[in-house]
Amino acid sequence: MAEFQDRVLKCADCGAEFIFTAGEQHFFHDKNFRNEPKRCKACKSKRLGANAGPGKTETVTNCSQCGRETTVPFKPTQGRPVFCRECFLSRRAAAATAR
Repeated sequence: MAEFQDRVLKCADCGAEFIFTAGEQHFFHDKNFRNEPKRCKACKSKRLGANAGPGKTETVTNCSQCGRETTVPFKPTQGRPVFCRECFLSRRAAAATAR
């Protein structure tokens, strides 16, 4: 098992130094993440906030019907299907005509 120690990294956006903790490194290792973080927490939050808006969550996943990669505005629940926009709309239209 790899041993991790806190490391000092430099933020790609603001240039400030930040700590990449041993715990974070262990998490990255467990998830098989290959790249170290490039931004401090403040810049990462600012960047994510600019993309998603305040309080919004976006998750990249695969459509359960067609298999294409899609982005959904929620965190999927384990065991529940997730559909891309096209598949979702076609299923909704099919359900409406079946009534």
